[in-house]
Amino acid sequence: MTTMPPLVTTDQQPSGTTARKAPPAWAVMLAVCAGQFLVVLDVSVVNVAMPSMRSSLGLSELGLQWVVNAYVITFAGFLMLGGRAADLFGRKRVFLVGLGLFTAASLGGGLAQEAWQLIAARTVQGVGAAVLAPATLTILTTSFPQGPARTRAVATWTAVGAGGGAAGGLVGGLLTQFLSWRWVLLINVPIGALVLAGAAFCLSESRQEGRRRLDVPGALLVTGGLALVAYGIVQTGERGWTAAGALLPLLAGLLVLGVFVAVEARSDAPLMPLTVFRPRSVWATTSAMIVVGAGMFSMWYFLSLYTQNVLGYTALQAGLAFIPHSFSIVLGSKAAPRLMALPRIGAKTVAVAGVLLAAGGMAWQSAMGVHGTYLGTILGPGIMMSLGAGLSATPIASICTAGAAAGDAGLVSGLINTSRQMGGALGLSVLSTVAAGVAGSGRVALADGYALAFRVAAVVLLAGVLLMLCSLPGRESPQGREKDGGQGSGQDGAGGAAQA
Repeated sequence: MTTMPPLVTTDQQPSGTTARKAPPAWAVMLAVCAGQFLVVLDVSVVNVAMPSMRSSLGLSELGLQWVVNAYVITFAGFLMLGGRAADLFGRKRVFLVGLGLFTAASLGGGLAQEAWQLIAARTVQGVGAAVLAPATLTILTTSFPQGPARTRAVATWTAVGAGGGAAGGLVGGLLTQFLSWRWVLLINVPIGALVLAGAAFCLSESRQEGRRRLDVPGALLVTGGLALVAYGIVQTGERGWTAAGALLPLLAGLLVLGVFVAVEARSDAPLMPLTVFRPRSVWATTSAMIVVGAGMFSMWYFLSLYTQNVLGYTALQAGLAFIPHSFSIVLGSKAAPRLMALPRIGAKTVAVAGVLLAAGGMAWQSAMGVHGTYLGTILGPGIMMSLGAGLSATPIASICTAGAAAGDAGLVSGLINTSRQMGGALGLSVLSTVAAGVAGSGRVALADGYALAFRVAAVVLLAGVLLMLCSLPGRESPQGREKDGGQGSGQDGAGGAAQA
């Protein structure tokens, strides 16, 4: 079960790189693809395990959504910092640190005995994933020469990422059904240990020359601000919009995000240079991706809860039910470049069509009820939503990078991924609050709450369509494509890192 397809990546080795003798090509591919597979798999694999986690640890509705949001928010907040760290301190070193942190956090989450321990482990997992994911692609692009060899390598990396997302629902269902929900996290430990040993032995180190300076305050501020805003949104559902317990974290989060902007404006080595937003294509696409991510990200979350809490599916049945959805999102992502290349269509048309298709699927899905069936309630709207998600992501990224300066291509690709994760985290907070606000108890109330969440998500996506129609440039210019022809900024590893 995958949430979003891999995005377009840069394909030129960063300048100023120092490297020793290249390791065997097959060893590099195996190591980086295994790392990427773990990162992507861990986003989707937990969805079908949610009901089991809740009953085992006594998680509240708030706690349940933070099992997802803790990972997503820290992943988004530290993603670009992880990409920069790999360039400055060594791609192999950062790869090993990120994978080690991710593996240790997986062990902690699998052994958690309290809800807070699981959420804390997922938070650390998100940091580890943000450090690991950019390094996987950067190692790949600096290990293969530009041309067909690198193209094939990046295509393999992309396919593995898509496969990890698609396999998540089925793997999570199998592990939860026949072992325990704990194994959706514990399975990372032996795999992570094997990859660590192999990567330490077969990968060679490389990094960029220059000052080793990271904008750690920026990463902490943006992550903390997002977490406070998300927490405040959730509290409004329990206490109301006028309660101090909701308003104070909301205002504090907005204040922290404002401080983040101020710090970035004054930093000598900012995590997110504000000048990158000058082109219309960049600020328009990142804004659109926040809105689209807010509407699309949580569909797997609510579908997993609906199938198990309302329709009575087992975890395995839920995982199997989402296989057509997973194939549909991969199909949409593969079809998008071909449609974009057709005369008189272009990226904007494909992006708008994809979001409209997803919005239609959301509206259709909102007809779900307590007596829903797989063929009548889940299959059709799920395929429609997934195709729309697959069609929309690549053209939005293409528009963004086509308008960026040559040295900023990797940076703006990372911004697209970060914007999608941020939007997804905030969207999940809002929609979970909406779903929980439906009065009543039992399966009927749950079904009505999930249906309302999909209805609101459809409205959010329609707002995203309006934003895209008003702000996105009509077509990328040939000059823009040439300018973006695979040149990175040293943060190119962040560009395709997030498939969650």
